[in-house]
Amino acid sequence: MTQYDLVIRGGTIIDGTGAQPVRGDIAISGRTIMAIGQVQGEGAEEIDAKGRIVTPGFVDVHTHYDGQSIWGEELSPSSSHGVTTVVMGNCGVGFAPCRAEDQELLINVMEGVEDIPGIVMTEGLPWDWETFPEYLDRVDAGQRDIDVAAYLPHSPLRVYAMGQRGAGQEPATAEDLATMRRLAKEAVEAGALGFATSRLSIHKTADGGSIPSFETDINELSEICSGMSDAGSGTFQIVLDAFKGWDKEYRVIEEVVAASGRPATFTLASGNDAPPRWRNVLSMMEETTNKGGQVTAQVMPRPIGLIAGLELTVHPFVLCPSWAKIADLSVSEQVAAMRTPGMRAALLSEEFGEGHPFNELARNWEWLFPLDNPPDYAPPKSLSMADQARAKGCTPQEIAYDRLLETQGKGFFLAALGNYENASLESAHTMLSDANCIPALGDGGAHYGAICDASYSTYLLSEFVSGKNREGLSFDLPQAIHMLSAKAANAVGLNDRGTLKVGAKADINVIDLERLQLHLPEIIRDLPAGGRRLTQRATGYDATIVSGKVIRRGDVSTGALPGKLIRGAQAA
Repeated sequence: MTQYDLVIRGGTIIDGTGAQPVRGDIAISGRTIMAIGQVQGEGAEEIDAKGRIVTPGFVDVHTHYDGQSIWGEELSPSSSHGVTTVVMGNCGVGFAPCRAEDQELLINVMEGVEDIPGIVMTEGLPWDWETFPEYLDRVDAGQRDIDVAAYLPHSPLRVYAMGQRGAGQEPATAEDLATMRRLAKEAVEAGALGFATSRLSIHKTADGGSIPSFETDINELSEICSGMSDAGSGTFQIVLDAFKGWDKEYRVIEEVVAASGRPATFTLASGNDAPPRWRNVLSMMEETTNKGGQVTAQVMPRPIGLIAGLELTVHPFVLCPSWAKIADLSVSEQVAAMRTPGMRAALLSEEFGEGHPFNELARNWEWLFPLDNPPDYAPPKSLSMADQARAKGCTPQEIAYDRLLETQGKGFFLAALGNYENASLESAHTMLSDANCIPALGDGGAHYGAICDASYSTYLLSEFVSGKNREGLSFDLPQAIHMLSAKAANAVGLNDRGTLKVGAKADINVIDLERLQLHLPEIIRDLPAGGRRLTQRATGYDATIVSGKVIRRGDVSTGALPGKLIRGAQAA
């Protein structure tokens, strides 16, 4: 007689708490785990998990599905990599609150900061909301494969409260601060997970201007976060400007946390060849914790990577003056033009013109590598364009140029922007080993033509647990699963998920760890207006389950859409 909706049989259960694995079954009815151990009753559906690990669903606290959650149902690539919960609205950019006259401004901000083409947002967003609570209601009404939570983003909030003064980074008046504090309280009470902002200098609008939240006064951040305090909930998310120095920038977090009493989370990375200042940040976080504050750093488990190529947003010649002559041609036509002596001579000799700061990263020759299949995100330094050029006695431009010709214009490059200190994963491993750090920064739903980091969960398991990285750096399996699930969830107040226990929400992965593998990112065109985006597949996820429903089986979507909007922080 059927007693359960779903039973997972005979797997190695890693419960997300860091405890050692146990063999057993998991029984689910509805959206809830009903039994763990030796389950006697039958399920209407059963999954044979022998030889597999059974884990909680993973939580990515740093994504940008603000638009994709409106126009799409499948939040890939995140859901392709065991992620069952994502948090959007990060970096202080988003689409609410927003008056009709400010829609183009917010599109300009999102296009510049997150590399989402303006036409995609123009075609894909109905803009049938104005306030942030109305936006949440719109998200809540939709269907999707995994759960989403949302921050109240600073740039839209500032423009909504201050109009063009807010867009122009003018100081907020006392009245402006009172308005933003009130709106923050309203947003959290409606279900915002918290408040998000950015101070990063390379976060620019599509036309090259500064975003509304750039260099905002600390008092403004404290007032807005005090709105969260008024509501009794909420996490403060911020991207600091490490280019100004961590000693100066971390003070922003210290003061806001002290003034508001709310927990904070921020982006942390190591430079590739700079002094290891990130080590001081770990000490600063420990001091904040000792003072009674709560601060969590978000760390990418591999080099933070920009993917460059002729079909993508950036490549090593995109801002050369002569590239404009062939920029609108097809890739095959571009390659044909590049084979001509005149175009070759021009592109190899020209310096970059003016453009978005991200373009320059495709010319950081010391840290620009080929990216092939299977993708190597921690390649030997000898493969960099600069090292190859030194070995061959030519310029890095020639190495990159010839690669594009040899691959018929289809070849990708990996620009390792950070977390690859001295061409080693040791800095990322050390940061993630810290009690106050979590894996994150998948950026799913953004950087459609330049970044595909939402696969970091698969990378962490396949490289750091399976021991495939060249340096022998590793995490034990319970530790890695804890970081990807409960530790990440708890950092932003989502205490109702991330562990496998009786009574818990049934978000679960069944993974063939020995077969787990990443594939090369690929370009697909499934966005509104036919927009293109990078996505990335994995092999080895036998099943991913959200609220008791199997959303993926054998690395393929089942079409099930049980995902919901999470309204605010959740109790265990």
